[in-house]
Amino acid sequence: MSEAAAPAETAPETAADTTAPVDEAATNKRSPSDFLKAVLGRPVNVRLNSGTDYKGVLACLDGYMNIAMEQTEEYVDGQLKAKYGDCFIRGNNVLYISAARK
Repeated sequence: MSEAAAPAETAPETAADTTAPVDEAATNKRSPSDFLKAVLGRPVNVRLNSGTDYKGVLACLDGYMNIAMEQTEEYVDGQLKAKYGDCFIRGNNVLYISAARK
């Protein structure tokens, strides 16, 4: 009779076994909330789901992404259509918010 080889037992992995070297870039990651706090009071570009862009100073926003902007310009297809002193945008229309280029 031949003996079957028993499967080799392996020790369960521990957290010490799977630690990778710390990546500096990974530790400096910022959340979207951090970004929004950083651009508050600064010039931003807001793109709506319709493709319309608004450029102005981000005055405030809430948890629903409702936005209040000042000194706002409205761009449709890249062309300036209107200027507003204050602008309020409902959050469900927002595709993205980006910091304006300097």
